[in-house]
Amino acid sequence: MRVFQPIHHAKTAEEVAHQIEALVLEGVLRVGEKLPGERELAAETGVSRPIVREAIKMLENTGLLASRHGEGTFVGDVIGSVFSPPVSALLASHRKALFDHLEYRHEVEAIAARFAAERATRADRALLGEVMRRMDAAFEKGDFEEEARIDIEFHSTIGEIAHNLVLLHTLRACYRLLSEGVFRNRANLYQTPGGRQRLFEQHHAIADAVMAGDGEAAAGAARAHIDHVVAAMHELEAREDRERISGLRLARREDKGQEFGGEEFGQAERRRQA
Repeated sequence: MRVFQPIHHAKTAEEVAHQIEALVLEGVLRVGEKLPGERELAAETGVSRPIVREAIKMLENTGLLASRHGEGTFVGDVIGSVFSPPVSALLASHRKALFDHLEYRHEVEAIAARFAAERATRADRALLGEVMRRMDAAFEKGDFEEEARIDIEFHSTIGEIAHNLVLLHTLRACYRLLSEGVFRNRANLYQTPGGRQRLFEQHHAIADAVMAGDGEAAAGAARAHIDHVVAAMHELEAREDRERISGLRLARREDKGQEFGGEEFGQAERRRQA
């Protein structure tokens, strides 16, 4: 299907730029995606190459596009500017940020799932079905890294087929934090007993409700999924805390081995032998 459409009126750089902006805004063109070359863009939009060149230059000046010498023109990192590196570092180092992130997702993903169920087109359902087939394959192979990537792609896809531009881009910014590993202990969810199976089933429950067009069920499944993640994260933290304390106790006893295992042990042994 043709992505860029012919421009019939006002064949100006502004019109070409506006069409590219709309495609980025609607999530058709993604961050890092390469645009067609000047010749192809000119042919598809029906304008001259100098007009295309001017439009690209305009969007480069705004940061929406970025040209790489010898490689071409790409959609700029418009999502990265939402959470700058200093902000991402702060989020990574503060426990409260993890649960605030999940609290936000609990409500917003429920809205996105409801909208997706109510608004998904045939093409949207085909896209979601393709994501789920790859999720199934990764699960069957036990490929944790691929599962984690598809996990993010799955939630991003729900955001896309909700057909709400603000939801789409705020959720993409949210998932960028996950893909960059800001919340590192998230990966441990897949390694808890039964964790992979539960996450797999929860993703399918959301997808099934969206495919069925059941907004209420989709929203409920999305909330149940985050409820599980929150509970699992609390349990992981408790387990890590127990392991930390146990390690400190062991290290203390090893450091004080003479005190705990030397003279006291000797006295006890002499009493036993007597």
